Amino acid sequence: MELAFLYPLYERPGPWASVYVDTSRHTENTPHERQLTARAMAQELAGQGADEATCQAVSRAVEELRHSGEPPGRALFARDGEVVLDPPLARAPGRDWAEWAPLPRVAPLLELAGEDPVCVVAHVDRRGADFELRSALGRDDAGGITGRQWPLHRTASADWSERHFQLRVENTWEHNAAEIADALAVCQEETGADLLILVGDDRERRAVRERLPQRLEGLVAEAPHGAGSRLLDDDVERIRAEHVHSRAAAELDRFLAARGTDDEGRAGAVEGVPALVEAAREHRIDELLIRPDGPDAHREVWIGEDPDQLAVRRTDLKVLGEQNSWAARADDALIRSVVATDAPALAVDAAGPREDAPAGGLGALLRW
Repeated sequence: MELAFLYPLYERPGPWASVYVDTSRHTENTPHERQLTARAMAQELAGQGADEATCQAVSRAVEELRHSGEPPGRALFARDGEVVLDPPLARAPGRDWAEWAPLPRVAPLLELAGEDPVCVVAHVDRRGADFELRSALGRDDAGGITGRQWPLHRTASADWSERHFQLRVENTWEHNAAEIADALAVCQEETGADLLILVGDDRERRAVRERLPQRLEGLVAEAPHGAGSRLLDDDVERIRAEHVHSRAAAELDRFLAARGTDDEGRAGAVEGVPALVEAAREHRIDELLIRPDGPDAHREVWIGEDPDQLAVRRTDLKVLGEQNSWAARADDALIRSVVATDAPALAVDAAGPREDAPAGGLGALLRW
């Protein structure tokens, strides 16, 4: 997950209010339920020591969620009476909760908002294709392509002139498949889609897939059910979920392969809080891996005002020259550090249960 969108959270000091709201259920009582949720979140924050202005800002923001169609959930990050960031969630958080802490609680975003592959669903037939952009947050029209419209259909005659006509039909199909493939490649480049899902009959899907640029081969999947099938949505969600699983598994395999030392005794990956804190201070983390249920994720570390002011013990910060320090969760402190150095982070639980996952639930691939 790319983390650049979190920059605004680290341009100002804490403490921060972090709120996660489940908006996946919609009934006639939704407006009233949002009011109750808004009040509960404000009370929870106040009980943890949040200032009244910030509690009120959060309450207003949660109430406003009733006025429009929402994604499955929403996160809110606020301080000094202002909601600074409110990213939509691709998955519901399961329950509404709020926390007041020195750092914003951003680690849950890796599971709830991260690794949401955007895909182009291409509805292909002999005449052309319609493209649809899909993600967990909804769907949008992404254009399409209209190919040659004649001749498109064969005849049953064996007459020479009819065989010649059928050859022209074949040429029309091939021409249209090539045009669809070109348009789909452009659409992927313009949208940055992670997946291309082909919908249509077997021959049409195959004809387009064979003509796509080789660089896209690893992004292409085919849906077995057509546009009129109620099962198409299930196909798309299954393909998206498989993509997330495969990506997490590949990154975890890369981490495991890099754990060993080279001929000069250097490791390409580290795990455990002490090693990660040292790597973060040296700006060496290339990708942070977090297993959210790991015991080290909520381990206490100490932070200063700057992202690289990070230590296992409070006294270590004083040795580094930092006079002000606060206790924080290890996962959130490490995310703050990697945001400052433009490194991504990934929730590796999507790869499934692995006994050799990062020790304690935290690990990193190193830059050098």
